[in-house]
Amino acid sequence: MKHSPAASVREFHLACGLDARTIPTEVPADLAAHRQELLAEEVAEVAEVAVDGPLDKLAHELADVVYVAYGTALVHGIDLDAVIAEIHRSNMTKLGPDGKASRRADGKVLKGEHYRAPDVSAVLRSQGWPEGAGD
Repeated sequence: MKHSPAASVREFHLACGLDARTIPTEVPADLAAHRQELLAEEVAEVAEVAVDGPLDKLAHELADVVYVAYGTALVHGIDLDAVIAEIHRSNMTKLGPDGKASRRADGKVLKGEHYRAPDVSAVLRSQGWPEGAGD
């Protein structure tokens, strides 16, 4: 049976004795800074190969970004799958009634009149984040 990215990263964190919280939690500044450094390092590695490849190296580096992002969410006790689902719900409201997206000249999908922002705070509260946090 395949693991979801969240389950795989949790398995790794537990095996290595790394933080793996289950309730959304603010973490000490030094831990948050360390996670930011790890993410920045992985994103820089994507940037190195994004244009000139090779494609297998790009795939590897993109997967590393996702893995570290899931790890950062786990350190903070965030169910990232649920947050991604909420972002997806919101992104789908960018489509017009005709099911088509409006795009900027560079291809970025724009928010139309039907757009509804994600409510990430509500998702975190459903995971146990204290009421009023983030407001």
